[in-house]
Amino acid sequence: MTTGTTQSTESPALRVGLVGYGLAGAAFHAPLIATTPGLRLEAVVTADPERREQLHRDHPQARAVDTAERLLADPGALDLLVVASPNRSHVPLARAALEAGLPVVVDKPLAATAAEAAELADLAEARGLLLTVFQNRRWDTDFRTVQQLLADGALGTVHRYESRFERWRPELKDGWRESADPADAGGILYDLGSHLVDQALTLFGPATHVYAEVDTRRLGARVDDDAFVALTHTSGVRSHLWMGALTGQLGPRLRVLGDRSAYSVHGMDPQEDALRAGQRPGPGWGEVAEAGRGLLGTENGTAPHPSLPGDYPAFYAGVVHALREGGPAPVDPRDAVAALAVLEAARRSSAEGRTIALSAEEAR
Repeated sequence: MTTGTTQSTESPALRVGLVGYGLAGAAFHAPLIATTPGLRLEAVVTADPERREQLHRDHPQARAVDTAERLLADPGALDLLVVASPNRSHVPLARAALEAGLPVVVDKPLAATAAEAAELADLAEARGLLLTVFQNRRWDTDFRTVQQLLADGALGTVHRYESRFERWRPELKDGWRESADPADAGGILYDLGSHLVDQALTLFGPATHVYAEVDTRRLGARVDDDAFVALTHTSGVRSHLWMGALTGQLGPRLRVLGDRSAYSVHGMDPQEDALRAGQRPGPGWGEVAEAGRGLLGTENGTAPHPSLPGDYPAFYAGVVHALREGGPAPVDPRDAVAALAVLEAARRSSAEGRTIALSAEEAR
């Protein structure tokens, strides 16, 4: 099921340092690292006593470290650094790791701005080191199934792509995600939009124009919690992307319209819930029940279409392949630069009430 080439059994496992043991670190990165052949979770940065206890229960072989600075003081003890800490720390930690000679995985968004992301990509290229971004939603079951349908020509020529990540979270929560400081890259546009824009660009290529409506709806909220982004791609496809925290009734997860057929899906990929519940990749991982399949067809007739299983483990298998075999990064950091350029344009579009044309450099 998992893609990518793993190391031979004779090679020592790559030693991974993980910064952060909140939701991203504990539920996503640590379990995927621990179950990927060729990787070993060596150390985790967290100073929180409860999280250190959780780490000891979940991964007793991994040592807890108080600070990232202490971890990076001995870069020779690691083969890879994974940054799963709050957004404002992504750039300084990734830069410090690259300057110390370590390959880096950074949780999305790579940076708060496209310019900062480009600087990191430049630094990684100059040092000849892997830099990649954890865009796990590229391995969602619905996204993988759409990729297959496009490759098979089942939809014909696509003209519109609609995609949603919506939630019902009317009550505010404390934390940096609700911070209005631009350095925190808080708000739903950067949180969920990072996934939605990346998926749209991956499927249909660069965007030339961006229109957006970005709003703050919940009482007392200081950052955006409701957004719509429309992209015009160089391919001619138009992507309509919704994200919201105040969505009492959820729309379709995605809908793709072509001149031959259409495909629609309701419901989320099962992998996040499985990881949050403490499940680990193994037989049957990422499979969707028959009742959760999407529909393929036209108004003259639709039928459930078999879904490809979700495959989050493929990301870290790709990291191993890149480090051991010199393969490509599972996610090119330049893709993150392009997505951030779109998100920045979306903010401008909403603030100025107009469509933003991207330059040729931004659209790449």
